[in-house]
Amino acid sequence: MQVAGPTISIRDVATHAGVSVGTVSNVLNRPDIVAPSTRLRVLDAITELGFVPNESARQLRRGRGRSLGLVVLDVANPFFTDVAKGVEDATGPAGLPVIFCNSDGDAAKESAYLDLLEEQRVQGVLITPVDDANARLLRLRERGVLVVLLDRVSPRAEICSVSVNDVHGGEQALRHLIEMGHERIAFVGGPWALPQVQDRFRGGVRALAEAGLPEGALRRCETPSPTVAAGRDAAARILGTPKGTRATAVFCANDLLALGVLQGLTRQRVRVPEEIALVGYDDIDFAAAAAVPISSVRQPRQRLGRTAAELLLDEAAEPETHVHRQVIFEPELVVRESSQFTRGAGTT
Repeated sequence: MQVAGPTISIRDVATHAGVSVGTVSNVLNRPDIVAPSTRLRVLDAITELGFVPNESARQLRRGRGRSLGLVVLDVANPFFTDVAKGVEDATGPAGLPVIFCNSDGDAAKESAYLDLLEEQRVQGVLITPVDDANARLLRLRERGVLVVLLDRVSPRAEICSVSVNDVHGGEQALRHLIEMGHERIAFVGGPWALPQVQDRFRGGVRALAEAGLPEGALRRCETPSPTVAAGRDAAARILGTPKGTRATAVFCANDLLALGVLQGLTRQRVRVPEEIALVGYDDIDFAAAAAVPISSVRQPRQRLGRTAAELLLDEAAEPETHVHRQVIFEPELVVRESSQFTRGAGTT
């Protein structure tokens, strides 16, 4: 047997045994929920590596409840439902229930939920914050509650985050529409304070510059919320523009807006994509199932949630050696019927 040393961590045991960090944590804390063959494999790895758990850290963690908090911006958005499924994929095997909270994009409601989660003594909080500079999250960490940002890049090195390169996603969407021959494009998104909305618009502007088109070719149509109803209202505003100057394509900041725009256009008998092309963002299941299947920038939704939960579980299991990470995934444009129409020369 090797002599135990400070370099042996719970991650080393997990790698050696071919299991997750959460499984090793369960073997140490709740061995009854782990399959006997898996438990034996982990125990063998512990023996072979000479791993000695940090008992003081374990005792500190035992002072908190065996649950996590998940705070999202909009429970009605299927994007967050898929993210929550990813969180559950990671926390379920670790035996950690998740308390699901919906802030509705309201800072006061978010703060109330954070108070509640702290009262419940959760081990950690996964959150898509209303405000990235939320001092409340730092106070949670100071009080021993772990925090991981979801669908946000952390502004602080001591807080892990999992996000998507939304600038690149916006570039992909606009590049595709430009290749289809569009030079008057509406960007539907809001509220503008959301970093994702700004980044997706900024990516579109970059694509315009690459193509030698002016920034004004992407016309911002701001919405009060990222909902289907807001998308319908945006469609009415776009159709209120004289046809000769009207946008021939629409890029929406999420798929709910795109579904609303599609509804608004079809109700006015505007053909998609022949008269107005459409691209959304997120690639929720409803995008492919729409009356006109919607092209969309795909985010790895479940992977976002799973990765965020794994980062939190890793820090909970091995706080002394945990390395804070800012994980950024790359999105992928999925082209469907809603944007597959090439505009010829002279088309208005």
